[in-house]
Amino acid sequence: MALIGYARVSTVGQENGLETQKHFLEEAGCKRIFFEKVTGTSTIKRNELKEAIQFLDKGDTLIVTKIDRLARSIIDLHNIVKELNEKEINVRFLKENIEFQAGENNSSLQTLLFNILGSFAQFERDIIVERTGEGRERAKKQGKHMGRPSKNKKAIEKSLKLYNERESNGMSVNDISKITGVPRSTIYAELKKR
Repeated sequence: MALIGYARVSTVGQENGLETQKHFLEEAGCKRIFFEKVTGTSTIKRNELKEAIQFLDKGDTLIVTKIDRLARSIIDLHNIVKELNEKEINVRFLKENIEFQAGENNSSLQTLLFNILGSFAQFERDIIVERTGEGRERAKKQGKHMGRPSKNKKAIEKSLKLYNERESNGMSVNDISKITGVPRSTIYAELKKR
């Protein structure tokens, strides 16, 4: 009857969140913890979650710090918990203080609370996506550049000048790229524009 932990953050820059989850999972008695850096909306790419589920045996308990660390969609949340319960694996959420015992009839109140908290996790994620989209649109309307910052204009102009003078200077596009720091693809893209 092992206690196995699962910790997840959405992006690579959130390593602190993994450390915090690790602390709580170890405090809860987890001897093995699976760590993942991937969005919670995709169960397809969540290899560590799949490994954790395969690692668990009948009677074990999967412990997660919060419901939204296991899934950000109510459908995925139900599917994961159902799969675990069918394998007779318990699921415990520390922050919400909910545990689903495999093979037992969990209380109606517990199921209601689980559904409400799962819905809030999905709602929170939907709001984040909506606000991000609105912010992106607002920035575009204000003329702000979206995506990667463009290379320094002076460096691009210098690379184009060297390109146009390549008969006299004997430089290849690779040479120009090394000297100016402007990638070959950018040089060709700028030439195509003009």
